[in-house]
Amino acid sequence: MATEIHHANCGCKGIRTCLLCESVNGNGLLSENGQPIRHDFMYDPLLRRAVRNYGGQQLSFPFPGIFLWNNFISEEEESELITDMDLNAWRESQSGRRKQDFGPKVNFKKHKVRLGGFCGLPPISRKLVLRMSQEPVLAGFQPVEQCNLDYHPQRGSAIDPHLDDSWLWGERLVTVNLLSDTTLTMSLEEGLTELGQGEVRVSVHLPCRSLVVVYSEARHRWKHAIHRHDIHERRVCSTYRELSAEFMSGGEQQNMGSQLLDIALSFEGTPI
Repeated sequence: MATEIHHANCGCKGIRTCLLCESVNGNGLLSENGQPIRHDFMYDPLLRRAVRNYGGQQLSFPFPGIFLWNNFISEEEESELITDMDLNAWRESQSGRRKQDFGPKVNFKKHKVRLGGFCGLPPISRKLVLRMSQEPVLAGFQPVEQCNLDYHPQRGSAIDPHLDDSWLWGERLVTVNLLSDTTLTMSLEEGLTELGQGEVRVSVHLPCRSLVVVYSEARHRWKHAIHRHDIHERRVCSTYRELSAEFMSGGEQQNMGSQLLDIALSFEGTPI
């Protein structure tokens, strides 16, 4: 049974922590994973494989479902985006993060979604979404949610390994990485038969101003995380999500999906 944690003035809940609440509760919660990491690999975007040097030999296996677009935005655009975000309030979130949400109100456990105060994606995102759609991997991509996250080493910011919802959100998760390089860690707790027992982790290097798409097997089988030790300075990201088939034409909730798309792509949004 998980130990209940008393939280400081931060956004953490349950067993999640940041440096603020750990300073209150002591340092016994610093371990991110009690299990040893048995198999560490790096993602090679040219080969589209996970690779590792072991005993003088290179091991590798195919790693589908990751697309990297280096220099998706310019330095000037990055500065403009950060300035625009910082004009709005950041809300405290879990594990030392701060966030800004542009999307509907969702109860994933009860499978309920409502418009709430959702009035669209922010105006500054219009040109970015248009640029995304010109890449074949993102053909037809129509985001209905944008989540901005602010990470900082002084807060011990991180995001735990997780799988994104697939009831409301569709096949492709798109993230633009701003202000600093970081590492997206993909993990498979049950491991791979050909590697023997133990968790497998694949590190995906995310350069500043790059875009990453997570889809297919990487989206639905492998958990993804940003670990605390991979945040060296302020890092901001914007993640865009599209609708699942249930909310598209012919789906059971196509009417709600149509409303969400109309609102999102008006690009008149403010954080909710």
